[in-house]
Amino acid sequence: MEEKGKINGVAAMAACYQGFDPAAYLQYNYTPPRADFERKDSIVPWKLACLHRAFTEGDVNGELLVDIGSGPTLYQVLSGCEVFNKVLLTDFLEVNRQELRGWLQGEGGCNLDWTPYLQHVCKLEGRRPSAWPEKAAKLREVITDIVPVDVHCPQPLALDALPSAGADCLVSCFCLESVSPDLAAFTRALGHIGRLLRPGGHLLLIGALGESYYFGGPGVKIPVVPLNEAQVCASLQESGYTLIRLEVYTLPQDMRVGVDDVTGVFFVKARKE
Repeated sequence: MEEKGKINGVAAMAACYQGFDPAAYLQYNYTPPRADFERKDSIVPWKLACLHRAFTEGDVNGELLVDIGSGPTLYQVLSGCEVFNKVLLTDFLEVNRQELRGWLQGEGGCNLDWTPYLQHVCKLEGRRPSAWPEKAAKLREVITDIVPVDVHCPQPLALDALPSAGADCLVSCFCLESVSPDLAAFTRALGHIGRLLRPGGHLLLIGALGESYYFGGPGVKIPVVPLNEAQVCASLQESGYTLIRLEVYTLPQDMRVGVDDVTGVFFVKARKE
């Protein structure tokens, strides 16, 4: 019965996502005030700074970076594309994969202009913001594919999606806690994606703290596993990762805009043993 309960919980989560609207989600989370590049306490610049630092410290490197649960967003690989020769984007939903393909093909079919993001990361890298077209070209050059993923499967990607040695680095942002019915499923998903990573490879994980729901579109209320820092650390340890760094961001009151009940965000840099 327990196994059936696990399956039913995951199936219920998948059903929640059938109404997911990439355009609305991007509007809710990736425009001001949450993406205000003039404000030091805005959440998006904080995330970009964490990722930039992790990708430039020198120990995160190799050939292949895999983004687990990309959603309709690109910000999470803007620093990594300078370090890795190949970047693989993944998502469970075809609507999100389609949104990413729209940007990749450069046909203007995107629901968000990523230019301010590209400009901001150029500044973090010590370049002029006007260098953003070269950065966009680099990102398009290194993205090898956009493929389906299911973090609740012991083998989350198709067998031929990765080289046999596995990925050198995984990045995953707001995915696992948002698609898991409970803490146990979140921990299992961490273990599943770990199988995609080579021994000694790195995981860069960003997620919500204290969040029980978010809106994936008008009227599309999606349940989330409410996590605290101790639970994140315990789940990582149980799943075979060694924690290198945990950073926490607390949302200012005006970032709590009614599209979720998130109170904070965590950033993790970890290594697979």
